[in-house]
Formats: sequence, C-alpha cells, structure tokens
Amino acid sequence: MGPAGGAACLFTVSAALVCLVRGLPRLARFHPVYLYGCAALFAAYEICLALAIGSAHTRAEALELGMINYLWPSLTIVVAVLAGQARGTWVLWPGAALSFLGIVWITGAGQALSFDRIHDNVAGNPVAYALAFAAAGLWAAYSVLTRIYGRGDNGVALFLLITALVLWLKHGLSTEMGVYEALVANPAAGVQVLVLGALVATGYSCWNLGIQKGNLAFWAAASYFTPVLSALLAAAWLHQDPGAAFWQGVAMVTAGSLLCWHATRARG
Repeated sequence: MGPAGGAACLFTVSAALVCLVRGLPRLARFHPVYLYGCAALFAAYEICLALAIGSAHTRAEALELGMINYLWPSLTIVVAVLAGQARGTWVLWPGAALSFLGIVWITGAGQALSFDRIHDNVAGNPVAYALAFAAAGLWAAYSVLTRIYGRGDNGVALFLLITALVLWLKHGLSTEMGVYEALVANPAAGVQVLVLGALVATGYSCWNLGIQKGNLAFWAAASYFTPVLSALLAAAWLHQDPGAAFWQGVAMVTAGSLLCWHATRARG
C-alpha cells in the first residue's frame, strides 16, 4: 500500500481508537495556538517521519532514519530552556552535541570523521534524511508548545485525524497500490495496522497528558531510553543486525540526552 497509504491507515485507526476511549475533542476550549499551531506541527512531524522511513532504500537505512528522529529528546530540552519552561546548566550544550555526534557516528558507519562516508549515505537519499532531521525539530516544538498552551485539553484525536487526511490525500495522488488490494494480498498487514494503531493511540495520549500535567524532567528522562528500545524493536521487526557502529551511536544519543536531562534537573 506504500508509505503514504500505510501511514494513513495507521493514523485513521489511531484517531478512531482515541475518539472511542476519550470521546470527541471539545475544540471551543482549545487555545488557538494549541488548536492550529500544535495541530500543524503534529501533522507535519508525522508526515515527515512516515515519509522518511517509507522512503528508505534498505532496512539498515530505515534504522538510521529512525535514529535521526530520536534527536528530539535533546532538542525538546533545549527548546524548553530557550522558551523558559525549564532551567539548565552549561552541561546542556555538550549533551546536545553528544546526541548529534551519535547521529553522525551512525550515518558514518562508525567513522565519525569520515565526511565522505556520511555524504555518500545522505546523498543516496537526501530527501529522506532531511525529513528525518525536520521531524526531530518539529516534535520538540510541538511538545513545548503543548506544555505552554495545551491547558489540560486533549487534541490528539484531532491531530491524528488531520494527519490521516493529509496522508490519504497524498496516497490518492500517488501511484501506490490501493489499500484494499494491499490488504487482500497480505491480510497480516491489516493485523499489524490494528496493533500499531492501538500503540500509537496509547503512546500519544499518554505523552499529551504527561507533557502538560507531569514533571517535564521526569518525562524527558523516561523518553531518553526510547532510542535504545526503539532500535531494539525495529531491529527485531526488520530482522536486521545494524552492526556495532549503530549501537555505539545509539549509546551516544542516549548518553547525550541523559546529560541534557541532568543539566535541567541540576537547576531544579
């Protein structure tokens, strides 16, 4: 069904599940920045990430693109500090730099200073890599704006639906295989969409609640281990052994993110 069609199915299922559990969102209560700004950031993030992963040429490249997206925990803390939502020490900046170095290490296959190797990897699929980097920044901005303007409201169902509609439009304008034909040809894909849709609905609902009402440092700390967990799950799902350089990069991204968290925690 292609990257757009598959993602459209996923977000449609997720939106429906959130509506069933939490009901329809009360748009009149939403702050305009949350309603329009966060909706746009959420949809843009999901579309960038879905198209980046869907455009990967190989399974190994899909893992790399997924890891680039996991710059967002460090970026979220940086944006939060700049927006006055958290206080940080100088350790914040080396932490962010270490996370970025981890991404460079991954894309350079363990040759951190081999810019030719990094250039070759990115040049082979520049749009996908650009989308993955953009996604990380978009999610950081979404998280901080949700904390500032969310006011306890839950727009996840609306945001998922908007994302699904945009992806359905892209799917309709593309030459991808039709969703119905794809599901008939591979019924197991339908089960995967349902399972992943439930996970997406649960994850984003919890994140929306936590980022608004919870302790930012705690949620950031919890999210800092997602690169490792995500990489493990993705490697198992894709039956792909990414190699030692990939896992070294994962460790750098996670360590850098933890430094960012410590920098904010140290100042309370």
